[in-house]
Amino acid sequence: MAAELDSAQKIRTIADFDPQCKPTRNKYAFACAILASMTSILFGYDIGVMSGAIIYIKRDLKIMDVQVEVLVGIINLYSLIGSCLAGRTSDWIGRRYTIVLAGSIFFIGALLMGFSPNYAFLMFGRFVAGIGIGYALMIAPVYTAEVSPASSRGFLTSFPEVFINGGILFGYISNYAFSKLSLRLGWRLMLGIGAVPSVLLALGVLAMPESPRWLVMRGRLGEARRVLERTSDSVEEAQLRLADIKEAAGISQSCNICTS
Repeated sequence: MAAELDSAQKIRTIADFDPQCKPTRNKYAFACAILASMTSILFGYDIGVMSGAIIYIKRDLKIMDVQVEVLVGIINLYSLIGSCLAGRTSDWIGRRYTIVLAGSIFFIGALLMGFSPNYAFLMFGRFVAGIGIGYALMIAPVYTAEVSPASSRGFLTSFPEVFINGGILFGYISNYAFSKLSLRLGWRLMLGIGAVPSVLLALGVLAMPESPRWLVMRGRLGEARRVLERTSDSVEEAQLRLADIKEAAGISQSCNICTS
């Protein structure tokens, strides 16, 4: 009898499904995904701004072509280090505070580059900024995927790539805005202005909830349930997502104790 009821329920569910009916977008999850994905602006800005700043850096610091090539390309190697560290860090302090950390590291790197007196100091600033970029590139898609409802997860996880292009555009605008200044001041402002979006991002993260998956991993089931209810399209979906996370974390489905 139970099997027949389950079969009838599945048939009814399939019959009620309308592929033309678009699911209601969860605006709260949409806003969280945007805030998290904006960390990708940091990488895009570096790409865009260096395309113009490097001309003035070469003239001001009187460096060779090989040094120019290393200065521009080394950021990818540095960001790899940040990406490798970000996974462990996000499991330790949470996804949200890892985003804050990414913005803080890039902020310091941007200031170091802006006040660089020589090539070696500029390279050190690139190293610090690269670590922050690596953190940002790793944590943004992770947080977005974990907070997004199933109906729009694919759409929302594309936001980090979109904001990389937005950051490139911002870098081009900075090139145009500060290229009219003196040789020494212009490129420093181009690089230093990158500290501004990192501060805004760090402040915006304070309005975001923590990832429900990380909360479950920490045993904070009550908080995870509340976040899932706000970022899911229905209460039923929130319950299913919580059950899936529990199963992946090795937590019994009967465990509903709130340790927050």
